[in-house]
Amino acid sequence: MKRLGVNIDHVATVRNARGSFHPDPVSIANYVMKCGAHSITIHLREDRRHIKDADVVKICKLKKVISNLEISLNAAIIKIALKNKPNFICIVPEKRKEVTTEGGLNLSKNFNLIKKTIQEFNKKKIRTSLFINPNLKDIKISKELNVDCVELHTGKFSNLVKTKKNYSYEYKKIKKCCELAKKIDLEVHAGHGLDYKSTAILSKLSEIEEFNIGHFIIGESIIHGLKSTIKRFKKISNK
Repeated sequence: MKRLGVNIDHVATVRNARGSFHPDPVSIANYVMKCGAHSITIHLREDRRHIKDADVVKICKLKKVISNLEISLNAAIIKIALKNKPNFICIVPEKRKEVTTEGGLNLSKNFNLIKKTIQEFNKKKIRTSLFINPNLKDIKISKELNVDCVELHTGKFSNLVKTKKNYSYEYKKIKKCCELAKKIDLEVHAGHGLDYKSTAILSKLSEIEEFNIGHFIIGESIIHGLKSTIKRFKKISNK
């Protein structure tokens, strides 16, 4: 069964719009797990635009919540992650002015820092993942870095599907990356920009073990509710 991780960053976005306490990401994390999600993803950005430090502390302490913390390579953020010991860590690139994550990590440029960071998380027995672009070079470098998983950036593929353009080239790139990762014993995840249709297409790739989806789930749940939306995604991803 393919797992579904639900990103709840935008629950915090709504809360922060009023500078208030509602909706509470901690309560939503518990509820989303009850709705059938396999894990909760939160991204502690350097500018704290949605998830705050207190959210990380509280969510990582929840016994019935499997926490997946996305972080950049910022030293202060890494320190917070090590202190709070989430179940999973996903290292992502981060630009202050970007609206959302625009691409995968530059593994060659940041090789030594990433390797050192992964070693620190491995010592704490925390599963580590790298958010990368779907290319074979980055799959090979990820293996050299001794990471547990790779999460393929599906943003370009998802946008092509949404705009009804030819996505076959991007799909083939993702497929080849999945095949190589599986061959060299790297667990494969997929995330970014996914909706029902793009998830259904990628679900045909048996190598993908986990989908991480946030913005679309939170948006869709305004109309259909979290429970119904999560149930539909689980069904689509395991057809």
